[in-house]
Amino acid sequence: MMRGGGNMNNMMKQMQKMQKEMAKAQEDLKDKKAEGTAGGGMVTVIANGHKEILEVNIKEEVVDPEDIEMLQDLVLAATNEALKKVDELVSQDMGKFTKGLNIPGLF
Repeated sequence: MMRGGGNMNNMMKQMQKMQKEMAKAQEDLKDKKAEGTAGGGMVTVIANGHKEILEVNIKEEVVDPEDIEMLQDLVLAATNEALKKVDELVSQDMGKFTKGLNIPGLF
């Protein structure tokens, strides 16, 4: 039995407010940065919260024309670490919206 349409209205307003807040949090992620490093800091990759790579920094000492494969591996490792940190950032920021969300029939 459903009664009191005001309650449903209130819930819809809360949902809309939360959607706006989520959209803003998603947008704000673009300004957040995550850094991945490899080779003891020889290679650093910086990504933003939208998984866009912003910077790749390679120290001169690690550039060895005889061993391009090692450099490629370091860049790959640093990039993957940066992206993993972005995932952690996203779940921290967006997790606060799903935490404590107890809507009957939704889950």
